[in-house]
Amino acid sequence: MGLACPLFLRAGPGRCVLPPPSSRLLCHDLQANFPKKLKLVEDDSGKASPRSPPLSPEQQERIRKNKEAALQRLASRSVPAGFGEGWRRQLAGEFTKPYFSQLMAFVADERKRHTIYPPPQQVFTWTQMCDIRDVKVVILGQDPYHGPSQAHGLCFSVQRPVPPPPSLENIYKELSEDIEDFTHPGHGDLTGWAKQGVLLLNAVLTVRAHQPNSHKEKGWEQFTDAVVSWLNNNLDGLVFILWGAYAQKKGISIDRKRHHILQTVHPSPLSVHRGFFGCRHFSKTNELLKKSGKKPIDWRAL
Repeated sequence: MGLACPLFLRAGPGRCVLPPPSSRLLCHDLQANFPKKLKLVEDDSGKASPRSPPLSPEQQERIRKNKEAALQRLASRSVPAGFGEGWRRQLAGEFTKPYFSQLMAFVADERKRHTIYPPPQQVFTWTQMCDIRDVKVVILGQDPYHGPSQAHGLCFSVQRPVPPPPSLENIYKELSEDIEDFTHPGHGDLTGWAKQGVLLLNAVLTVRAHQPNSHKEKGWEQFTDAVVSWLNNNLDGLVFILWGAYAQKKGISIDRKRHHILQTVHPSPLSVHRGFFGCRHFSKTNELLKKSGKKPIDWRAL
């Protein structure tokens, strides 16, 4: 069916009159050239409408970058205090999700009613120690310490001069057997590891004083799952150290062909004699890092 000429003049029901010759010539040109420039498709009403040409790779890339920039601007409004810049850029999508807004509101309300550990500026200490792309080792914990001045945003670690808790004391005992020249540092602050690319990440990042697991299933698990997922999908040759059933469950989605997994029981006094002592995870980690062409961890640097 021919394209109806837009220059015909209606003269009444079922009747048309021709426009002047000059207009008819213009109409002929339009009909001749229109199909060469645009393809016609039928819309929902059955009428013909022009189809847009496919986007070039350059246009698609520009759209992607614009979307990413918009997301970063939106996320910057809701990024929590103390969150490392390199980590923020990669995890920006989480900050704009409803669960994260609800989680931040929950924690803020909890701080008004209870003593919450760690303090706000230390919840994300793990993002301040090294860039997200410099992570080499991941040790997964469960819940922050719930005593005064203990938790500071790194799992298993405590602030000086707080004495090391029993699980950390057992970690030091294993290190003294596994790593040559390792000696007890006299404190429990593991910042020296974190600065070398050891991510010390709890599944839940806040807790009420003296109430373990009090912030469980409030949204932190979803957020830290997203952290593990990003590392799993974007880096290669990481060593994931999973102590205890909880950490092993959280790490179940890790790509074992792409990364290395070391797992055993938790270093808690309740389980340490069932396989933690003698696991040699620290020397094994360094062997795996060397095979991947990465600098090993100096576990003595505390």
